[in-house]
Amino acid sequence: MRTTLVKRLRHLRAERGLSQVALAERAGIARSYLARLELGQQDPTLGTVEKLAKALRVRVSRLIE
Repeated sequence: MRTTLVKRLRHLRAERGLSQVALAERAGIARSYLARLELGQQDPTLGTVEKLAKALRVRVSRLIE
């Protein structure tokens, strides 16, 4: 799941033209935490995945499928 999430998260963020700072602010998480997620250094909680999906305007399943 981690590899899929990492790739999709980066792809969707870039596709929407968002910086890490902008996505982190939209999702209500720290930019440093988002950076660790995108590098695959940390696993997100379900709550964080939900926040990111909402901020990216996608279903949770799109991030983790």
